[in-house]
This record gives sequence, C-alpha cells and structure tokens, in this order.
Amino acid sequence: MPEVNPETPKARSADDKITAFGPLRSPVFRMLWLTWLAANTTMWMNDVASAWLMTSLAPSPLWVALVQSASTLPVFLLGLPSGALADILDRRRFLMLTQFWVATIATITCTVLVMGWMTPGLLLALTFANGVGLALRWPVFAAVVPEVVSRTQLPQALALNGVSMNASRIIGPLVAGALIASFANPAWVFGLNAILSIGAGIVIMRWKREHKESPLGRERLTSAMRVGVQYVWQSGRMRAVLIRIALFFLHSTALLALLPLLARSLPGGQAGTFTVLLASMGAGAIVAALNMPTLRKWLPLQTLVFAGTATQAAAMLVVGFANSIYFAVPGMIVAGVAWITVANSLTVAAQMGLPDWVRARGMSIYQMALMGSTAAGAALWGKVADMTSIHDSIGIAAGSSVILMAIAQRLVTDRGIEEDLTPSHVFKVPHAEAPPAQGRIQTSIEYRIHPARTAEFLDLMQESRRSRVSQGAIDWQVLQDLYEPGRIVEQITDESWTEHLRRFDRVTAADVALRDRKLAFHIADEPPIVTRMLVDR
Repeated sequence: MPEVNPETPKARSADDKITAFGPLRSPVFRMLWLTWLAANTTMWMNDVASAWLMTSLAPSPLWVALVQSASTLPVFLLGLPSGALADILDRRRFLMLTQFWVATIATITCTVLVMGWMTPGLLLALTFANGVGLALRWPVFAAVVPEVVSRTQLPQALALNGVSMNASRIIGPLVAGALIASFANPAWVFGLNAILSIGAGIVIMRWKREHKESPLGRERLTSAMRVGVQYVWQSGRMRAVLIRIALFFLHSTALLALLPLLARSLPGGQAGTFTVLLASMGAGAIVAALNMPTLRKWLPLQTLVFAGTATQAAAMLVVGFANSIYFAVPGMIVAGVAWITVANSLTVAAQMGLPDWVRARGMSIYQMALMGSTAAGAALWGKVADMTSIHDSIGIAAGSSVILMAIAQRLVTDRGIEEDLTPSHVFKVPHAEAPPAQGRIQTSIEYRIHPARTAEFLDLMQESRRSRVSQGAIDWQVLQDLYEPGRIVEQITDESWTEHLRRFDRVTAADVALRDRKLAFHIADEPPIVTRMLVDR
C-alpha cells in the first residue's frame, strides 16, 4: 500500500467531519495544494501569453486555436506512459522533475522572445514542449492525493484541487495580462514561469515521502501500460466516465480556444479584456467548487453532468454573441460554474472507481480523454470558425454538446455499483521452489456445480473474467466438460510467473466477495482444485 504520512487525515480517523476545507488540515496536502496552485498558475500564464502572442504572429482563428491544441495534445500522447511511470517510480522525484522540465522550457521560450527569433511554428513547438511537462505531472499528482487524505475526504480534496486550478485561472491571466500590458513583451511572463516552477520543484524536493519498492521489483513499462488499459476497459464505470468527459471537453473547449479572438472583437478589446474574461470563468468555478459537497447531496451524478453541459452550452452562446464585456463577463462566470461542476463530478467518479495500485494509470487515461478531446475540439472549432465565423462555430459547438450528451446519457449507463476497492491479502500467494525465469503461466481452477445451476454459474463467471483481466491476466477462458455435467474449469493465463504473483497484490475486498459467491456454487466436499502450468512455447 502507498506510504501515508502519520500527520495526514488518512492516518487518523476516516470519520473526520466532512467540510469543504477539511483536507487542508493535513500539512502534506496543504503543501501539495499550494504547489499545485503555483504549477497551475504557470500553466495559465503560459497559455495566456502564448495565445495572445499568436494573435500578433498569425491572427487567423485556426492558428490561435492550435495553441490550445499544442498545449493539450502531449497529455493525450504521453498520458498512458506517464501514468504507468507514476505507478512504478518514486512519485515525489517524478513530480519534482516535471517542475524542472517546465522551468527549462519557460527559460528557452523567454530567451527566444528576447532574441526576436519567435515564429508561429516555433511558438507551437515550445507550447507543445511545455505541455509535455503537464502530461507528466498530472497523473502523478492525481495518484498522490488519495495517499494523503481519507476516502471520505477525497471528494473535498478534489474540489479543493478545482479551487486551486481556478484560482490559478484568475491569478495566472491577471499576472500575465499585467506583465504584457506593462512591458509589451510576453518574455517577462515566461521568465516568471521559470522562477515559480523552480520554486515548486524545490518545495517538492523537501517532502519527506518514503518510496516503497515492490518485493517483485518494478513492472516493465509496456506491461504496466497494458494492465492499465485492461483495467479501465473492463470497468463499466470508467468507460461511462471517459465518454462523458470526452464529449464535454470536445465542445466546451470551443469557448477557450476562440476566446482571444472573441475578446479582440469586443469594443475596446485588448489583452486586459482577455484576462478579465478568463478570470471571470475562474471566479465562477471557485464558487461552484466550494459548493460541490452540497450539489452532490442534491443531485445524482448523471443529472449533474447533463445540467452542467446544458448550462455550459447556454453560457457559451451568451459569450459568443455578446456585444459588450458587461454581457460576456456574466456568461464566463456561469461557464466556470458549469465547467467545474461537470469536471469535478466526473473526476470524483473516476477516482472512486480506481484501486490504489492502478490509480495513476487510470487517471492518466482519464486525462488523455479530457486533453485529447480538448486538443481535437480546439482544432475542430478553429477550422469551423475559419470556414464560417467565430460566432457560428460557438453556436454549433453549444448545440451539438447538449444533443450528444443526451444521447450518451441514454445509451452509455453506469451500473452505479460501488465496489469495495480496499486492498486485501486473503488469497494465499503461491510458492515455487524453482520459479520459471520466463514463459507464461496458466492457472486452472476446477469447480463442481450442480447441473441445474450451470447457466447461473456461467453468468457469474463473466464477472470473474472481468476481475482477472482487470488484474493483468492476458487471457481467460471457461471450459465445460462434455462428458461430466457440472465440471467447469476456469483458466487464467499470465504473462510470466512474476506477473502471476502481482495479481495477488492487486486483490481487493470486492474480489474476495466475488470468490465467495463462486464458492457458494461449488458442491464438492473438497475446495476447487487449482493447478498451475508453465506454457511450453
């Protein structure tokens, strides 16, 4: 299990009073929260400066929208390997190195601007490189938070992370806008980014987190990635969450991607106008984040997601067709409320559907869906704006978001079953005098079932298939004896002996409950016969 600081709420009582600010009582969470605030502030400063700079270098809607794509595409491309690394490596060191990476890119960008070498293509390349840092740091941060807060406080901790994200959405644009307005050169923004990122890296360096290596050694990267994908694919909850988050951000990103041009089109539109609009969205998101515990009590997940999507669409129309900043600002505030409502609701659902051992990989896939749809949406709505107009692009995005989310709500359902994902060590770990160095391992479990209950048992075995594959098995089959009714054999194939043993480390209380349900069908006096064979290639 992950190491937990004894000062954190998780090491105390899980029954601590649930309040919006409760997780901040933990010194470690407080440190991480402030570091995340600084990291997100640099991200927004970078995005604002880059987007505004592009309006001068290449002011077409497509080029400006591509800044958003360049910023988010790395998360889609690198999300899975970064999540696997975060589950394998020392998370403290990994998080620290991502901050130093961002600082390096900010320093290079500042130097290029000072030397006057910046071009549209180079700006996109540097924005992409900065996005690599975001791609690497997000999964590890998402996996660290559940280590330092209790499960009951996790929704509040995630809401506070939303506050951090949206406070940075206010602070970052305001600081960036002030520097651009004062010095007429975004180089100052990137210089400050470098300083803040180095400071955040040093703070993380001082965190006294003990990294515990598995007795089985580190997982191979390719194997870790495969298992992460298998777990998410086998989880009905995660599939439903991924579809909803992808649809929401595919459409809602139209507003952010085209916002620099919308700001310029307003009367007296300048860098300050763009900053005020972004800050307004951040303010609305903070208000919603602080009230998320109440909203979750009032409305179920699906209702929150659809209501948030419809509200976001309405806010986009208000901002997209506003002829004055006095109409655009309220629209951005409402957009911020809707944005955090949907994002936080789905993030909590994803976190609650993942056990600790695969959390970083699962959340990296979640972030890939989010950022991949954001990158695709920015390019899509930028192209639509090029072909029609900015206002038409916003209108089409708003309308299609509501229609497609309504279809998804009807066709893609979450079973709503809360599985107990608490780690369990009930299963006896097998021992081998001479463990095979290579080769696949095939495990057979022979059950004796009353013939009249065979169909019922085979239905339950489909849950067993999902459980085994989620834990990392590369193949699963169920066999019925043609000549002896009621004799059923479950076969599980693992990549190697080491990967076979890893599955025992991944057993949860829900897996134990499933084992007991299967044993309830077994009618023989002796337990099911288990054999393990080395597959001869």
